[in-house]
Amino acid sequence: MNQKELKELIEFLIEKDISEFELERGDVKVRIKRGADAPIITHTVPMATMPMAAHAAVQPAPQPPRTAPQGAAPTSAAAEAREEELHLVKSPIVGTYYESPSPGSLPFIKVGDQVANGQVLCIIEAMKLMNEIESDAAGEIVKILVNNGQPVEYGQPLFAIRAKK
Repeated sequence: MNQKELKELIEFLIEKDISEFELERGDVKVRIKRGADAPIITHTVPMATMPMAAHAAVQPAPQPPRTAPQGAAPTSAAAEAREEELHLVKSPIVGTYYESPSPGSLPFIKVGDQVANGQVLCIIEAMKLMNEIESDAAGEIVKILVNNGQPVEYGQPLFAIRAKK
């Protein structure tokens, strides 16, 4: 690499506002770092939060979590579950929560529904795979703690069920 090529490279990096560059050509290695130690800003989007193309076409607007009508003041879901001795169905995986099998179709369940052990409650999409989440208790759905299309974490409560006695 001659001096002219090096000068053109530096001018190009300045023009494109590139602060660090490294080139290795044969036995010649050039590393250019310009400016003060500016912070490097990166932006990543986890794959699990990207909805499938089918769901992306018809994404409903976010809605507040649905709950059964109660006169009590709102508190955390876990605290209310303990008070009422509700069973919490938690997410077994990280992914995106969907309340229905496809966009535009009816939800698997709604507040007030009676569910059986093993009944499908929702779908969680993870890495383009649709995972059916089944109830691990029989009873009445008291609360749905997530919104359609919302990202969920491992162990995050999804539903509160008043178990049959």
